[in-house]
This record gives sequence, C-alpha cells and structure tokens, in this order.
Amino acid sequence: MTAEERRLQADRDRTAYWKRWGSYLSERQWGTVREDYSSDGSAWKFFPHDHARSRAYRWGEDGIAGISDNHQRLCFAIALWNNADPILKERMFGLTGDEGNHGEDVKEYYFYLDNTPTHSYMKYLYKYPQAAFPYSELVGENQKRDRSSPEFELIDTGVFDQDRYFDVFVEYAKNSPEDILIQISITNRGSSAKALHLLPTLWFRNTWSWSDKEKPVLKACKSGNDFSVIEASEKTLGERWLYCDGASELLFTENETNFSRLFGVSNASPYVKDGINDYLVNGVKQAVNPEKVGTKASAHYELSIDAGATQIVRLRLSDSANLTAPFATEFDTIFQHRISEADEFYNRICPFPISDDERNVQRQAFAGMLWSKQFYYYVIEDWLKGDPAEPPPPASRLHGRNSDWIHVFNNDVLSMPDKWEYPWFASWDLAFHLIPFAMIDPDFAKRQLSRLTREWYMHPNGQLPAYEWAFGDVNPPVHAWAAWQVYKIEEKVYGCGDKQFLERVFQKLLMNFTWWVNRKDIEGKNIFQGGFLGLDNIGVFDRSSQLPTGGYLEQADGTSWMGMYSLNMLTIALELAKEDITYEDIASKFFEHFLRIADAMNGIGDKEIALWDEADRFYYDALHFPDDRQCPLKVRSLVGIIPLFAVTTLLPETLEQFHGFKKRMEWFIHNRPELRENVACMQTPGIGAKRLLAICFKPPGGSEEQNKLRYILHKMLDENEFLGTYGIRSVSKIHALQPYILEVNNQQYRVDYEPAESTTGMFGGNSNWRGPIWFPINYLIIESLQRFHHYLGDDFQVECPTNSGQMMTLSEVAAELSQRLTKIFLRDASGRRPFNGGVEKFQTDPHWRDLILFNEYFHGDNGAGLGASHQTGWTGLVVKLIQECGEKKVPESKETMVKPLAVK
Repeated sequence: MTAEERRLQADRDRTAYWKRWGSYLSERQWGTVREDYSSDGSAWKFFPHDHARSRAYRWGEDGIAGISDNHQRLCFAIALWNNADPILKERMFGLTGDEGNHGEDVKEYYFYLDNTPTHSYMKYLYKYPQAAFPYSELVGENQKRDRSSPEFELIDTGVFDQDRYFDVFVEYAKNSPEDILIQISITNRGSSAKALHLLPTLWFRNTWSWSDKEKPVLKACKSGNDFSVIEASEKTLGERWLYCDGASELLFTENETNFSRLFGVSNASPYVKDGINDYLVNGVKQAVNPEKVGTKASAHYELSIDAGATQIVRLRLSDSANLTAPFATEFDTIFQHRISEADEFYNRICPFPISDDERNVQRQAFAGMLWSKQFYYYVIEDWLKGDPAEPPPPASRLHGRNSDWIHVFNNDVLSMPDKWEYPWFASWDLAFHLIPFAMIDPDFAKRQLSRLTREWYMHPNGQLPAYEWAFGDVNPPVHAWAAWQVYKIEEKVYGCGDKQFLERVFQKLLMNFTWWVNRKDIEGKNIFQGGFLGLDNIGVFDRSSQLPTGGYLEQADGTSWMGMYSLNMLTIALELAKEDITYEDIASKFFEHFLRIADAMNGIGDKEIALWDEADRFYYDALHFPDDRQCPLKVRSLVGIIPLFAVTTLLPETLEQFHGFKKRMEWFIHNRPELRENVACMQTPGIGAKRLLAICFKPPGGSEEQNKLRYILHKMLDENEFLGTYGIRSVSKIHALQPYILEVNNQQYRVDYEPAESTTGMFGGNSNWRGPIWFPINYLIIESLQRFHHYLGDDFQVECPTNSGQMMTLSEVAAELSQRLTKIFLRDASGRRPFNGGVEKFQTDPHWRDLILFNEYFHGDNGAGLGASHQTGWTGLVVKLIQECGEKKVPESKETMVKPLAVK
C-alpha cells in the first residue's frame, strides 16, 4: 500500500479522520438559491457580488483556494490587495446570468494543480492582476454584446499585458488529520517590483445569527518571537490554532452583516464582515477590533516582490496549542514527503505507459475533481419558513420554488459540477463524476450515490432531486449505470466489488424506476416524456415547458434512457442473484420492461408512435398533438444517437447459472415474437455464444445491410454531420446549411448548427446542445460501441470516417473517438492545446500553456473550451479515457499485469 492508500484505509476504518478537512469551501455562495429570500426568486439580484463582502451568508461560505472542516464550521482562505483594487480580493468575481451575454460566467483565472483523496496534499494557483481589477468594464462590455458575439474575458481588458500579474500558489500538506501546513508562494511575473498585501483569513461560518447556537470565538493568543497565533474555539469542533509566520499584524472583526452599508440600518456592533476590507482599503482604523477577538481574522503580510522574484509565507492550522517551532525544518520535510507520496499514489493508479503530457492532464483532472468537493448545506423546511431572528420570507415562497421538496435536508460534502458557476449538486452530473472518483476513492464515490438515493434527498415518490434551481426538473436516469460502473471499477482497480453498496442503491433505484414508469409515460405505451433531460436547448422547444402546440413530446432520448435504465437494472439484478436467487425474478421483470420499451421505440406494436424514421433512417422526437396526430421533429441531434446506449450482452454462463431467468426469457422468445423481433438478438449467439439486448440492432426480418446500428453509425461517423475532429457533436452539421424550421401559430421555431455558444435565450442562454461536443454523451457512445463489439467481434466493421473507405471494428471506432476527445487537452504538433482556442498567451506562455481547464463543453469544430471553465465534473471523464488508452499498450501477460490496489 502507498502512504495515501494507508490514509484512505485509516479513514475508512475510522481510526484517523483524514477527510475531516479538505477543499470543501465554495468559490461562490452569493447569487445562489440557498441565499435567495426574494419574492420573485431572482437569486442573482437578491444577493449580488457587491453584497458578498458585507453580508453574512446563511447556508455556506466562499473563498479563494480555501479549505474547511466537513461541516464547514471553520474556514480558511486567502485574500489579496494590490493597492489598486476598490475592494479586497476575497472571492472570485463573475457575471450573473442576467449580466453575461451567454449566461453566468466567472471572470478570473485559477487552476487546480494537485490534490489527493484524503487532501493530504493540495495545490492551487490564482493569477492576480497588478492593475485595478476591471469589475465595471467586464460587466459593461458583456452587457453590450448580444448572444452572437464572443464573451469579453478578463484577458481582453489588458490587465495581463506585459505579464503584470502575480502567480499565487497555495499549497496544503497534512502532518496529521488535524495538523495542516500551509505554504503560499507568490511570484511577480512583471518587469518591476510591486507591493502586495496578503491576508490569509480564518473565520467561522455564521450559525449564531439564525439560531440560539453558542457563538464561537477567534482571539489572538501568546505568540513566539517570530510568529503569531490565532486561537479558534467552537463548541462542536473544539479548539484549533492558526500559526502565522512573520505576520506584521493580526486583524479581527465579526462575520456579521454590515446593515449600515447595505440597508442604511445601524449595526449592533462596529465590527462586521467587511471590517478588514474597510481597515485596509479605506483606511478606517476603527473597523477592526483592537481587543483582537471576533469570528473572522486575518494575518496581514505587507510584501514587496521584485520582478521575477518569489516570496513564501507559511502558516499552520493545528489542534496543538503549544507548538514552539511550527516552522522548523520539519515543515519543509513534511511538504516534500506529501508531494512524493502524491506522486507515488498517482503512479500507482496509472502505471501504464502514457506520455508526460497525458499524465499532466490526468493529474490535473483528478485535482479538479477533488478541489470541486464542497460542503453543501440546504434544509428546505427551514429555508421556506425563514429564521426566527430574520424577517419572514414572502408568502409566495411557500408555493414557489422547491416547495414540494420539504423533506430535503442536505448537509454533506458533495461533488459539484463547478464550484463557481454550478456550486450545487446536479444529479445527472454527479453520476458521471463517480467514474473518476471510483478510480482513486471508491468510498467517496459510493457515498455520493448513496446520499442521492437516501430519504433526505430522494422524494418520497421516488424522484431524484435535479439541482437547487428546480429539484423537480428531470435529469436522465443514469444512476443505475453509475452504480454498476463504480462497482466494476472498484472490483478491477481494488480487487473487490462492494455488493452491499450495490444492493442498497438498487433497492432505492427500484423506487426511482417506478416513478419514471408511473409519471413519465403519459399513455402507458412505454414511450416517455421526460422533459428537457439535461439537454437544455437541443430541441425546437423548451422540452420542460408547456408546448406552444399543446399536447406533448414523445421523446426518443427519454425512451432510450429508460431502455438503458432497464438494462442497467437487469445487469445489477443478475449480479445480486449470484448470492440471493430472489433477484432472478426482478431481473426477469426488467428484461420484460426492456422488451416493451424497445418495441414501442421501434413502433412494432403501434405504428402511430414509432420514433424511428424509415426514410431518414434515424430516430427523432415526435410531437403528439391534442387530437392524437403525430409529427416527427426532424432535428438531426444526439436524440437520435442516444438509442445506442440501450445495449448489453448476456454471457452463456450467466444464462446457465440462472435457470429461472433463462426459462422466463425463453418463454418470451417463443411466445411473444412481436416483442423480440426488433429489439435484440436473443436467438443468434454472438462471439463466444453471447446474447445481445439492444434497441437499435436490426429491423424485423432485416438483413445485415439494413441494420439500424449501421444506419445510425453512418450518420454519427460522417464528418459532415456528427463526427468532429474532437468528438461527436450534439447536433449534425447539416443544420448549418439546412436549419430545421417549424411554424406554429405564425411563429417560427428553429434549430441551427451552432458549434460554440448558444444564440438562443432558452435556459438563460447559458447552455448549448446545438453543436458543441459534450464529454458525458461521448463517453457513453464510446462505452456503447465497446459493448456492441463485445457481442459482434472483429467481423462487424464500419467506415470511419464515413465515405473514407477506411474500415474499423467498433472497438477501433471507440478508440478513435477516445483519442479525438483526449487531444482536446493535449499539445498538438505545434505545441498548442485545442481547448485554449485562439488565446495566444494560454497557448505559448510557459507560465500558462501547461495549465489545464476542464470546460463544460467544447467547440464542435475547433475543440475550444466553452461554458463553465472549471466543470471538471463530467469532463473529468478524460482521466478514464487516458487510463484505458495506456492500459491497452500493456501486453496481457503475467509479467506485465497490474495488480489491484490495496484490497479492503
């Protein structure tokens, strides 16, 4: 076992709580639903960035490069001031959905460089301009631009010209679970010496203003000759001490709202949340407490850094009260050990022959996943009713957003899509996050999925919460798939699968599956109307709202997701049946569900609801009018590719092991031919006598050349349609010249191919499924191709790219797509990384070019990163693609087989 594995084992066994402290601090708490107590639900306006420095948060905290304990009682982060900014730089700035021309958008440059599962070592980089931060210019210029214009970025303002900025590296190394060493290294990249104020800040989350909880306290205590000490005391956390090496002064205030500044009402105390800001920036000396006591405190360092020079500041947050030499030689030694141990751990995770550049990308992707953990606190009942010490929320709240989710009680460390742009869990995003997490910390991955399906998350009716803006929205049901992936990854990487976890999640997902069947199949015909299903603006209409035509949509993707869900549940049931034979019956039930869904999907039993278009040889959504007429919406999009995901193979030994399941399966094959004709190859064994269940394999009585799989792949692998240089596009490129247009009540609705940002206002204009490349869907495409190849073998080949004359097996196609996706981040022959687009500094500057951002989605033609800039979450799937690429290079022999990591 590596040292990091031993720490994970100790945390698992509860002998040492290595995960109590971690990178759990949000990067944006303002502008969230949790903090919104408005009458109209305008969260961005109710709690804007301008309020954040002065107003105490109710449900969480934010900061730069910050850490907290796992219940966010005590927080630590850095603040900076360059003598030019109008305010301290305490948190990341960005535009709200109303301010940005493409929705909300962070306007800062920061990078997650390293992190380990126990947070024993963490490294973060923030690039801080030396000129005044251009807050107003960023807002004003972006508001001038329409949706067809590019976003106005921080680098476009010129504040990074001539390298006039500081690189601020923040590193943490744990000596023990409760003894955290902190090193802040600041480099002046400019050509002249510059002054900088550094304020490492310790504070308590405000819990006392909303309840009768005992107020915690920070106070200065006896210091050494060359260091200062802040003592922190909180009833449930106990005591901690922050040792500050060489600070010029300690500044104390309270983490309480400045009512005077915000609302013109007198403050109960002269010491408020922005007191340190006012003391330093505005010269208000009485804004900090001369008694050196409070609930927010900063160590103040006044630095003068020469051009090209680096200065280092050291601190230590510890449970030891009397460290006499907290910054002795052991400080550097501990850092060296933790860095070495992090290298050892990740080399153990990926011992395969990958390039240094691939290893760098994978390491930063893992770091982004781990830095994106966040303490998430949201109790709906309290939020709806309001707090005793505060004005009551508007009456409309009791019937507004999330009011029917009163059972929700979130108080956990969760994986966020993006801690600035999406600082709240999203259920289908989370499913994809679990794949990278399962590789490095399967316990955390399992806990995430278990939490999502517990009674204080899942609705009593079985629905999973989507995200805080609307828990009742519908996301694709990918959680059974995620549970199986986590189970198999842990089994492969760590030598054992956790059947107890699998069974617990399966039992809860039975409820969720039932919710889908009962709520989202309007006519009971196994055709589903899920809503927008996460693919925000992929369709002609907003698929989660009332249609302008009346009626409803028969969704090809919604129905396919349910076909996939059925097969995932079937697979899990058969695995559980190995130890409990009663699961055979449940497996049979999901087998029947799949057959009926696939039958309806292909229109065998009822031609009127067929979603397969024989003329175009593609799947489309269908518009079902109130008078029962049906009209296919012929948008060539991922909606027609998602049917590929409903595929699985059954091994002959599985069928022989479960005689009851096999008997019932064969009954269907022989007695219900109308259900099995078009949905599976259950009578013709594949490679190794395998059997196939799939929605889109063959039409009834069809020849191999008429195979629906071939038709879909023909379009998907066409570079004039879906296949881009960097992956599969979300909408076919044919719609660039042939937009899909539908006239309804003298109004035109249309879908164009848009390879970059959205030009529509649907969903606030901050998402685009009309051309860009999205990692989660591409990942599922790759996996589906691998499953088909598992059955079909090397004899089944297709042209890739279409019309190229180059034939590939489906395994080779999957590998080709994987390589196209990973090269988004890798240097090309000219040394440029596609995700950085045309920003020259990012492409060529040695202090930028190897820093990796994992965007929400990517330009459909050139691979440039778009959307949220730190959405490592599902884009972090690239770690698995890199891993699989490296693994394939290892010959399969006893000498080179990689042994599983520590067996639990």
